[in-house]
Amino acid sequence: MSTEENKQLVRRFYAEIDRGNLEAMDELVAEDYVDHSPPPFPGLGAGREGLKQAFRLFWEATPGTHEIEDQIAEGDKVVTRLRGVGVHERDLPGIPATGNQLSMTATVVHRIEHGRLAEKWSDKDVLGFLQQLEVVPPLGPS
Repeated sequence: MSTEENKQLVRRFYAEIDRGNLEAMDELVAEDYVDHSPPPFPGLGAGREGLKQAFRLFWEATPGTHEIEDQIAEGDKVVTRLRGVGVHERDLPGIPATGNQLSMTATVVHRIEHGRLAEKWSDKDVLGFLQQLEVVPPLGPS
């Protein structure tokens, strides 16, 4: 696949998640997918099925969308800078629903193999996310 096709694959991946279409993961993600930065919730499986579990959990608890802000591709890797936005409508594991608006930035690197997402590394604004969920208090003077 070309670098442009790889970028389109990643864009489609996020678009399908935003639609709640987790069945599309069977087409877009390798069965033995490796997430080097998985969510810190217990009980999530490995591979494509674990990814589906994680996105189902977030889709149900914090419905929203992904806004791709930048994307760069080289070889078999695509780097995407994005913002996830949503509302904390239902409980996450150990975190009761707050009803708060959520916004989290992330930089994600996907490796593509045979036309499917094979690996992922990501850096997310976890501190800001936990503050929005009211798990961690805001820093500095109140």
